[in-house]
Amino acid sequence: MRIGNVPEINAVKQHLDQLKEQRLVKEWEIPYEGILTRLTAAIFFLTPTEDSRLEEIWKELSRHKMFQYRQNEEKKLSRLEWRVEFNKGFEL
Repeated sequence: MRIGNVPEINAVKQHLDQLKEQRLVKEWEIPYEGILTRLTAAIFFLTPTEDSRLEEIWKELSRHKMFQYRQNEEKKLSRLEWRVEFNKGFEL
C-alpha cells in the first residue's frame, strides 16, 4: 500500500462517484487524501442533492465497514454539509 493510494479509500471514492452519477450526492470531497494510509483515518464530506435523499445515501454507504456520519457544523476542513467516517471508536 502506498500513501495516498489506499484500496479501501478508493472503494469509497468510487461509491461516492456512483452516488453522484445517480444524483443522490451533489458534491463530495476528502481532504488530505494524499497523506492517508488507511480508511479509518479518512474523513469524507458530502452534500446531498436533496435532504430528502439522505436516508438513501446513508443506506448505500452503510455497506462499508464502520460507517458513521454527522452534520459538518465546524466547517473547518470542508464547507460541505455532512461529515462521513469509517471509524467507530477511533480504531487505528
